[in-house]
Formats: sequence, C-alpha cells, structure tokens
Amino acid sequence: MHSERASLGLRIAAIGGLLFLHLPILLIFVYAFTTEQRGYTFPPPGLTTQWFAVAWNREDIWPPFWLSLKVASIATVIAIILGTLVAAAMARTRFFGREQISLLIILPIALPGIITGMSLRSAFAIMDVPFSLWTIILGHATFCIVIVYNNAVARFRRLSGGILEASADLGANSFQTFRYVLLPNLGSALLAGGMLAFALSFDEVIVTTFTAGSGVDAKTLPIWMLDELIRPRQLPVTNVVAIVVFAATFVPILLAYYLTRGGSETAGGGK
Repeated sequence: MHSERASLGLRIAAIGGLLFLHLPILLIFVYAFTTEQRGYTFPPPGLTTQWFAVAWNREDIWPPFWLSLKVASIATVIAIILGTLVAAAMARTRFFGREQISLLIILPIALPGIITGMSLRSAFAIMDVPFSLWTIILGHATFCIVIVYNNAVARFRRLSGGILEASADLGANSFQTFRYVLLPNLGSALLAGGMLAFALSFDEVIVTTFTAGSGVDAKTLPIWMLDELIRPRQLPVTNVVAIVVFAATFVPILLAYYLTRGGSETAGGGK
C-alpha cells in the first residue's frame, strides 16, 4: 500500500512537472488561432486560421526570418569546422594545462548570455569593428563552437588511436584517413552538434541584442518577436511566428537526440 501511494505521488509530481514545463508552449499554439488581436483572454473568444495567412503576407517578417536563417547557417558551419579541429587537438594530444584550456573552451556556454554579449560588444568597440551581419555571426559562433566541440570530443575519446595508425600503415595519406576513417566515425556526432548549434543560434536573443546594429537590417526573427510583444499590433501573428521558431529549433534537436541517443557522445545540449 505504501509503495502504491509513493508510485502515485511520483506520477502526479511527474505530470505536474511536465505541465509546468510545457503548458506555456501549448498556450502559444492555442493563441495562434484566437480571434482576439491585442490581448489574451481565457478561454479564447473564438478560433480561426486567418493569422497564418496574415503572417505569410506580412512583409516585415521575411527579412528577419532570412537573416536568422543566414546567421544560424554560417555560425553552424564555422562551429563545425573550428569545433572539430579544437576537439581533435584536445582529444588526441596530452600537454600541460589541457584541462584548464578545456574549461576555457566550454566557458561561453556556461556564462550568462548577457555577459557574453557585453564582452563581445566591448571587444568589437575596442577593435573599432562596425556592427553588421558578421558581428552577429561571430557572437553566435562563440557558443555554437562549444556545442560541436562537446559532441566531437566525446566521439574522439571513443575512437581507438589504432585505427589511425592502421590507416597510415596501409598507405593512406592524411586526407584519405580523414575521409574514409575519421569522417564516418565522427559523422553522426558532428551532424548532431551542428543541428544543436543551428537550433540555439536560430532562436538566440541576448547575444544578438548586443552584437547587432540598430538598423532594421540587423533584426533577427527572435528580435522581431520581442519588438512585437513590446508594441503589440497583432499578437496572434507573433504566436504564429513563435510556432515557426519552435519548429526550427525543436526538429533539429529531436533529430540530434535520435542520432546520439546512445548518450555517450551527447553533450552541451542546452544553453
């Protein structure tokens, strides 16, 4: 009897925790279909799908969307290249201070976004770098590199150094060893790390706020949403865009989970 009560209590606690985490997201989906334009009333006075067409035809949404897509894509490519190189250096070599350097590498993912944003803005100002698309990309790359690094270094540590030596003994050069030995073994970890990096970059707000300029051209989709919430015109449209951002982040994270659900190479999944 006591164990049954404990089991029931755990189930209730688990359900309560899931509702606490996911009910706000469900409300966003519900209020994307409401007929109310400027506020939130519960229950919604009516349901409609018109806001999806309105969002599609809003010209001010598309430039931020394409900017977010461009920033996330380029930051992910940079992160995959640099994160993999750093992971290879840290996993395959031994030197004094290696653990301390490893801590410095993962520090950007552990710091609050506002600290990262302020430090980057100060660095750009000192170097007299004008704020542009590339300052946003560099800001996002700081934490995207950590995501790829964590996944890559975990996979590197699982690989036996013997396979690289065997490849060399069989006459393969460095490029052939990378293409036919390393890349097939690292592929899923790098793909998962890239997907996670893309998802985090696409919906980043704080670092973007500090590294973007003040013009309309520097407004990513999350920044556009924030502005719309501050000065609401059509709140359901903002919720529709939130669904798009949710899908753009949830799908890559879900795919990354299935690619690395063994668990040993999954690292750095949150910021």
